[in-house]
Amino acid sequence: MFADIIIDVTSGKLDRIFQYRIPEALQEKVKIGSRVQIPFGKGNHEISGYVVDITDKTDYEPTKIKDIAGILEKDIALEGKMVALAAWMKEHYGGTFVAALKTVMPIKKRENNKEEKSASLAVSREEAVAKLEHLLLYKNQKARVRALAALLDHERLSFKALKDEYQVTPSVLKALADQGLVKIETKRIFRLPQMSGEEGSDEALTSEQQKALDVFLEDYRRGEQKSYLIHGITGSGKTRLYLEMIEEVVKEGSQAIMLIPEIALTYQTVRRFYSRFGERLAIINSRLSLGERFDQMERVKNGEVDVMIGPRSALFTPFEKLGLIVIDEEHESSYKSEQMPRYHAREVAWQIAETEGAALVLGSATPSLEAYHACETGKYTLLKLENRATKGLLPEVRIVDMKEELKEGNRSILSEDLQEQIRERLARKEQTMLFINRRGYAGFVSCRECGFVYKCPHCDVSLAAHKNNRLVCHYCGYETQNQSLCPECGSKYIGGFKAGTQQIEELLKKEYPEARVLRMDRDTTREKGAFEKILKSFGEGEADILIGTQMIVKGHDYPNVTLVGILAADMSLYGNDYRSSERTFQLLTQAAGRAGRGEKKGEVIIQTYTPEHFSIQLAANHDYEEFYQREYAFREMMGYPPAEHLLAILLSSPEEELLERGAKYLKDFTKLLNKENLYGIIGPATPYVAKIKDVYRRVIYIKSEEYQALIHAKDKIEAYTSINRGYNKIYIQFDFDPAQGI
Repeated sequence: MFADIIIDVTSGKLDRIFQYRIPEALQEKVKIGSRVQIPFGKGNHEISGYVVDITDKTDYEPTKIKDIAGILEKDIALEGKMVALAAWMKEHYGGTFVAALKTVMPIKKRENNKEEKSASLAVSREEAVAKLEHLLLYKNQKARVRALAALLDHERLSFKALKDEYQVTPSVLKALADQGLVKIETKRIFRLPQMSGEEGSDEALTSEQQKALDVFLEDYRRGEQKSYLIHGITGSGKTRLYLEMIEEVVKEGSQAIMLIPEIALTYQTVRRFYSRFGERLAIINSRLSLGERFDQMERVKNGEVDVMIGPRSALFTPFEKLGLIVIDEEHESSYKSEQMPRYHAREVAWQIAETEGAALVLGSATPSLEAYHACETGKYTLLKLENRATKGLLPEVRIVDMKEELKEGNRSILSEDLQEQIRERLARKEQTMLFINRRGYAGFVSCRECGFVYKCPHCDVSLAAHKNNRLVCHYCGYETQNQSLCPECGSKYIGGFKAGTQQIEELLKKEYPEARVLRMDRDTTREKGAFEKILKSFGEGEADILIGTQMIVKGHDYPNVTLVGILAADMSLYGNDYRSSERTFQLLTQAAGRAGRGEKKGEVIIQTYTPEHFSIQLAANHDYEEFYQREYAFREMMGYPPAEHLLAILLSSPEEELLERGAKYLKDFTKLLNKENLYGIIGPATPYVAKIKDVYRRVIYIKSEEYQALIHAKDKIEAYTSINRGYNKIYIQFDFDPAQGI
């Protein structure tokens, strides 16, 4: 038998199949997905590789084929369907087969099993008592006496308990076992992340929730596993609906994957899921130890798990009978990988669902344009939840023009209105959340006096400030000089946004010394469990005000929060990429949705320097449909996704001159490919970060209505760069429909 093997190196030069003979001694061990040691090259130095197929035929002279040297037993073997998925991802997103294989491996190496040893009597109580009385006659047998006495009092004790409580060492227990008095048992203990349940709602589903559930179940039970988008306003009960759908699928004997975009969101959601599914639930995320993650996947393989919950890596859970994939907050950019292959979890989930015969459910209060457009084209079925599950109303939203605040002499980051509303909440013992919109804060220059923002005249995105006092467009390369005075009104109040969560915390403590303030950002959540600790503290009323970035505004449900303040609402509006308006609308809508989720009325104050922008106005009005129509019209006019598709080709090299030349030749080659004029070509342009760790970067964009045309271009570019030695020192990545500006 022969094995088709991909070499475990990231170089595209070796990204092809090599054949090796499987020695007789390894015939039973080598499987598709196994990681093996193989002799390679003229020197036969051993390197590792992955088995992607096993066959009894070879294209080469059998006598010239080398033998596999060994199998790496400690590494996890991939299942055949995961190898097939990796092949699809390589074709769809570019990069090497090895990079794709490693992506679909949620756990890459085996960890040592955690075991617990315990001891119990191996003889009758009468025999044990007789032996104990005999040992009491000897002074040097005290440890054995303690051991037997303890085991007479307890049916079974762990080695740890015997050592800690009775000072009995393992050697003493072994000696008693050798005498046939004690029986020692070893049990594997799974390292599980600490989880606790949360009381779920006993109330009946709302009529909207029941209608959506009925549509899903009717299709599912007919064997029609379709794709759905649940568009539900904040507080409409999407999580409750997910729970019902997943429970029904599990009852049918299948398993489900629940994707959550960020670790910060797992706290409340995991508690609700744990209450429903108990120990049949597993969780995986980057905060778990390697041992915990390994044990979770072992439980899956042992058939002990029905539901896996986690970020995008949970998508590759090797369930045998996958019935449902749910992607909560599907619009989140964290579902897009920033490493090769740059896949989107939404697209890969759709491919997995198609292959496995599973249903796919996406959910969001602010769906991505891609998902909503897929409903219009019939790829997804739209399910709407237009009312809050608590029968409460959406919060009242007010927009504060910070330019007017400045004119009236208020230079604080908090408007007069927001300051007054915070005082009222403190007096009424109600809670406040302050969200600071930091996305894109360093990228653009704006005027606090009139709201002017430097924008590209060709691409309708903001210009990014570079250190050489130049303002640059990252899509077409347009440049202009930065100015110290606003070119619109002459004000000196022009520049980037400086305040952060820590400064706001200090300001609040000064203005409201009686307030209990919590801050949630990268600095306060570095330690394991910090997310849960902060959110639990706030949820139990141990703080009056919670300050944070986008991690606090999505998925959390606190009934006593009646005020949400959104600071610097327009920071993400000028984030140097075509999705800026969409991101702003999503963030503001999600943030506003944290207020008034209980019986008390909620209020939201949006502070901005551009109150007239449609994304801010429509977020204040909770009007997604109007936003979608206006934003899609803009994308259609400019040729941006989802109206058209966009391929970003990112080139990087430590040699700037070589990079410039390579980018130019690559653009010229791409033009030659475009004989039928299937796409447009932009660049090479300088990304926002032009150099990282002495490595220079350039980007070329290709636009096309046909996604397949971009894949064809990608394939030809990969072939072209692989045979041209000049690209040996240039690293090339492909990003289809990039989630944000590069």
